[in-house]
Amino acid sequence: MSLSKRLNGRMVRVPQSEQPGSPAGKAEDRAKSRAILELKDRVLRETIEELGGDVDLKQVVHGDRREFKNQVEDTLNRILQEEDGVFLNRNDRECVLREVTDEIVGYGPIDFLLHDPDVSEIMVNGPNQVYIERKGRLSKTDIKFRNDAHVLHTIEKVILPLGRRLDEASPLVDARLPDGSRVNAIIPPLAIKGPTLTIRKFAEDPFTVEDLIHFGTLSTEISHFLRACVRSRINIIVSGSTGSGKTTVLNVLSGFIPSDERIVTIEDAAELQLRQEHVVTLEARPPNLEGRGRITIRDLVINSLRMRPDRIVVGEVRGGEALDMLQAMNTGHDGSLTTAHSNSPRDTLIRLETMVLMSGVELPVRAIREQVANAIQLVVHLSRFKDGSRRITHITEIVGLEVDTISLQDIFVFEQQGIDEHGRIVGRHRPTGIVPKFMPELEQSGNHIPVEVFRFPPFSGVSAKRFAPQQGG
Repeated sequence: MSLSKRLNGRMVRVPQSEQPGSPAGKAEDRAKSRAILELKDRVLRETIEELGGDVDLKQVVHGDRREFKNQVEDTLNRILQEEDGVFLNRNDRECVLREVTDEIVGYGPIDFLLHDPDVSEIMVNGPNQVYIERKGRLSKTDIKFRNDAHVLHTIEKVILPLGRRLDEASPLVDARLPDGSRVNAIIPPLAIKGPTLTIRKFAEDPFTVEDLIHFGTLSTEISHFLRACVRSRINIIVSGSTGSGKTTVLNVLSGFIPSDERIVTIEDAAELQLRQEHVVTLEARPPNLEGRGRITIRDLVINSLRMRPDRIVVGEVRGGEALDMLQAMNTGHDGSLTTAHSNSPRDTLIRLETMVLMSGVELPVRAIREQVANAIQLVVHLSRFKDGSRRITHITEIVGLEVDTISLQDIFVFEQQGIDEHGRIVGRHRPTGIVPKFMPELEQSGNHIPVEVFRFPPFSGVSAKRFAPQQGG
């Protein structure tokens, strides 16, 4: 065994000859894990005492990690010298140093996950359940917290520097880390099984349209079509279920907006990363500890109309702000973009009707549908498949209102053709053969799209160069 521990006043060492698979070997593993855990707790406790008791969390977040690690290493060396007969191999030593340093300087057991570029979401469902999403796939990790108090302590380290608090009076927090990552924390009595933490990480380098083509989210033809729609000021709503990639696609679409236009973005938690220079970023604000001072998405949408925007980009419509967004689209703010949760393009329109009714303005259903049909011209719908991939499944045009029903027509759809030997979805994006009714608007804006793009089956003789929209002038 690589580690010995003083138990009941004497040194206990398990012989190396005992194999891990045997009962004695399992006892050795348990004794070793216990001993290392006790050692980590002591190093952590004594390091914090040497730092002066309670560590200033803001100092920790912005502090020099190397400096803290050196101090932890000094403490560990001293303890190992005091405990004669306690030995650590190199791996165990690095493990103790890393975990104690993460506990002081970082976010405890999940700190390294926050620095892993392949991890897009971290879900802590209590001390013994930590899940991650990596490349679209959910998996359970072997990470464990000591107890509920340890989870709560980690949550507090995440939210305290943000000026937020979590207690029985305020058991729910939705916030944003300095790097843009979204944080949601909920504790008992709302969370029955203990403190729960969810972090959706913020990509340092936002995905480009080329990335989405590579991932299979959309095709080259669809990318050029959508670029032409955005530049021609077509009003677009991106829809899909939770985690389907709506914000990512919205960010890519926003990147197609010409750089000489004034863009106002409105979000609950700022995630969009526009590269244009003239961008005003607005973020909703939750109520303060006294329950006052809340600024909603709807407040910001109304205010944005007084800011002389060329484009309004709303991260997501969830309630009464849908009415204000539709009215903005109908009163000269063409080319606006937003997202909504839904299961299909048709369901998106039903959701919009419901959200307009949430505004408190009593409108007949036909009037609401007229607002929707006149305001939105295109629905870009995404789905997340079982293999973790996210794809645009429908590019759907809103044609108009026929009697009391909004008429839709699919322009492009995703056609699943099967599953390969690795369990990945196999399919293709194809046109339906329908040419959008707003094609004249694209032409008048100087964004030419060959009609062959919409032919079914796909016209394979058109090169990517010919698809590139041409800007007039």
